[in-house]
Amino acid sequence: MTKSKKKKRQNDFQKIKLRVGKTKPKASNATNVNFRTKGIHLTDQLKKDDSAPTTHRKLNIKDLLSQLHHYSGTVKQGALVGLKELLTLHPSEVDQHLSSLLSEVAAVFTDKDSNVRMSATRVLRFIAQSVPAERTCPFFPLLSAHLSCAMTHIETGIQEDALKILDVLLDHYPALLAARPALLLTNFLELISHRSTRAGARKSQEGKGRSWDLSVNPSRNVTGQQWRLTVLLRLGRFLQAVVEERRTEDGAAGVSGDMFGLLNGDGGANAHLELNWEDLSYGKGSFQVFEHSGATPTPHSTFKLRPDTEAGAGLSEGLCSVEAVRSFASTLVPLLMDVWVEASYSDRSKTDSAHLLTPDAMALMYQVLSILQLLRKLAPHREHQDTLDVWFRSEYLGVFKQHFMRNFPYGGLDTPKQRKKKDSKSKQASTVAGQTVDPLALNVLLCQVMVSMVTLSQREGPAKEPDADWLMPLRGFVQETLSSGAKLSQRHLHTLLETVWRMVITQHSRAVTEDLLQAVYVQYQQMNLNLQTRTLLLSFFSRLYLQEHNHTHIARSRLLSRWLAALPLQLSQLGHRNPALSHRLLLAIQAAASRGNKDLLKSLHTHSCRLYDPQEGSVVLLPVESQQRLVQLLYFLPVIPVGLLANLSRCCTAGRVSAGLAASLIRIIHLRSSLSGWSVGSQDTAVCDVDYISFLFSTLTGFSSDELSTLQEAGDDSVLPPSPLSPLSLYPTPLEQFTHHWDVVEEVCHCLETLGSRSQCFDVLQNGICKNLTGLAVVPDSMAAGLLRAVARLLDQSFLPSEALLRFLSQCCVSLLSLVLTLQQDVASETNHKREAVWGACVAALSSVPRLLRMVLQLLRVGDLCEEELPQLAQILSLLLQHTTLRNHMLANAALLQHIIQELTRYCQGETREQWLTDLLYCYSVTMAPHRGNLGLRDIY
Repeated sequence: MTKSKKKKRQNDFQKIKLRVGKTKPKASNATNVNFRTKGIHLTDQLKKDDSAPTTHRKLNIKDLLSQLHHYSGTVKQGALVGLKELLTLHPSEVDQHLSSLLSEVAAVFTDKDSNVRMSATRVLRFIAQSVPAERTCPFFPLLSAHLSCAMTHIETGIQEDALKILDVLLDHYPALLAARPALLLTNFLELISHRSTRAGARKSQEGKGRSWDLSVNPSRNVTGQQWRLTVLLRLGRFLQAVVEERRTEDGAAGVSGDMFGLLNGDGGANAHLELNWEDLSYGKGSFQVFEHSGATPTPHSTFKLRPDTEAGAGLSEGLCSVEAVRSFASTLVPLLMDVWVEASYSDRSKTDSAHLLTPDAMALMYQVLSILQLLRKLAPHREHQDTLDVWFRSEYLGVFKQHFMRNFPYGGLDTPKQRKKKDSKSKQASTVAGQTVDPLALNVLLCQVMVSMVTLSQREGPAKEPDADWLMPLRGFVQETLSSGAKLSQRHLHTLLETVWRMVITQHSRAVTEDLLQAVYVQYQQMNLNLQTRTLLLSFFSRLYLQEHNHTHIARSRLLSRWLAALPLQLSQLGHRNPALSHRLLLAIQAAASRGNKDLLKSLHTHSCRLYDPQEGSVVLLPVESQQRLVQLLYFLPVIPVGLLANLSRCCTAGRVSAGLAASLIRIIHLRSSLSGWSVGSQDTAVCDVDYISFLFSTLTGFSSDELSTLQEAGDDSVLPPSPLSPLSLYPTPLEQFTHHWDVVEEVCHCLETLGSRSQCFDVLQNGICKNLTGLAVVPDSMAAGLLRAVARLLDQSFLPSEALLRFLSQCCVSLLSLVLTLQQDVASETNHKREAVWGACVAALSSVPRLLRMVLQLLRVGDLCEEELPQLAQILSLLLQHTTLRNHMLANAALLQHIIQELTRYCQGETREQWLTDLLYCYSVTMAPHRGNLGLRDIY
């Protein structure tokens, strides 16, 4: 059998044999390079925006915000540091990118890196310092949501940093935080406690359903007591913000006003209504208010509307009713008591005296008491406060007495400091412990909390016997603290005064009231008290005095009477050195004077001359509002002596008070005189007739006798010298003084016109002028014009003035007419009022007083004038002739007037007639035209 031939197998990789002279075959993977390429140029791809501000790393705000989404904590921290740098160098970027900044920064509140959270807190603080609450309000729900996530985070470090973020918001946006308190209050509870799983068992055992128990987290860097103190510090600040927001909504005036008004049951129903006309005019509100019958809205009118109380809006989320406040308090108060009981029992192992506390325990107790006091103030409205106090007393009075009053008063325990090596953990624990509390502050706050347990429903009778055992040590501590003479801080004094107020109002005992007020008066008598402390004490006494009509044990208090009697002397001694405090004193004095307090009115009468001194008295040195109150006090004075009337007259004329206030003063004196014919009740006449007339006459002249005597001896520089056209030397009063005196003269004339018989009134005025003024050689122009004005208004047609009065008035009139010519030459517009007033007074007197115009014309003797005075005389006559009111009087004295014009013409016999003479003859011819035939004008021409 023959063998078959085997088939040869083909190998995978065959070797190609290259032969000489043959072309080398191309490889299978050879690249074909037979193609052309073109470049694409992106000109703006790498171009940078130089207009946007950048950091030193050349990163703008968009780059930094985008880096906050990076997975690396170092990158995010660098971005936050860059944001703070950029916003510090360019503050305008905050307003432009506020929405993005707040949303991105808030997103890293719960970052796992502590450095990132710390940097985010710093950036948030910087933004909060730059942006007001009004602009942050639209973005605040987002901030609040991230804050709640951080506070309830499972990581303890994030919870601790969340409290730092809360500090920033409490510092800058407390009202926004307080607007929605429900969620945050729950977050605070979860930080120190947890929901109990044995609520049903405890409810059956204790009778009260407690759904929260204290919690302990061993993984924290601080002890449980220190952590609770840290949380309670923030909770106290948050509740204070809620209380302040409630005060704003209820229209509270402030701390001093709300301190005592709440205890009296005041407020609530009398809350202010505030609106802004501009907002309403643009349709921003739906409340219509019509002022001045709806004619013209006043843009300065402000009202306030309470916010909508819909479900889920504002305060209605958590604390909108008394029931809601009770529910929250019933959860929080047991936890607070557990916190304090745990701290107090741990302190007992360190000392044998239970009333001595370590600094940590003292700080913790202070925060517990502060929160308890704030819970009382969470009443939705003031009218609910009494109801909430009654509930607190019924629920927790026994608990408070057991745990707080057993070791009262408390003191500080001196703990020796041991030198140990401190690590970072111990340093952090020492910083978390909180603020140092003074034992006095703790005891004072405890007094306030416990005294608030005596509810206002006990006003009708004395304090209940069970309360006497724990009220006695409180009252003794308060009296001892206030009577010690030591200067207290304003905060401590404020708390003590609230405690004293509550004790006085609730305990109807005159002896207790006197002892407490005596202790407060010791503080009031201290020297060098600042304005806030002195104002606080004044407010306490004045508001307590206003409660006399409601509480018989306060009425006719000897200490209050002594305090009131000392107020006028204090006001006179204080003067203008402290206008704000003087205003407070005036408020207290006016309140007591309006109620007819005899002790105060007697003291006010004693020191009245000093208070109303025209040079150094409070009435001329204090601001306008205080001046008005001092003037109003004159109405309540039982008797106004002569010396006081003299001072008041000088106050009216010296220009140290306004003309309107001087007019009010004159009207008050007029009402208190018997000549006014007006009386109220059994109020006696304070000013006799003679003194009242003397006061009006002195005010009418505008200058005292001493000042007039000084003017008579003055040199030629200060007064205008006499001349044939000015028989009297006029003293030119300044324009401001003249205007002021003119307004006062109008008020004096009005009072004189209402005195009854005009003839008798004018007779008295005539006698006063003749006896005191006719012998003067130098007369102020304001006094001369005022006398002419008064004579013209008061003269009765049936009364004939005496020759002495007519002679003096004619001299005044001629001198003032010369002054009018001088004022006409002054181009300044400021002198127009003075010129018109003087001219009007002269015309009124010449037209109403008989024979006055004749005597004036008789004084105009042409032969006594020099050549320069002839044109002035012609101008005076021209003015008189042009006035229509004087035409009949000029016609009656036509012969005398014709004689004067003839003499003027005789003196001007030159070839050319002067223009002033031509004008005079023209006025004369026009005025005397109906009677020209009888006047002999040919002889003139």
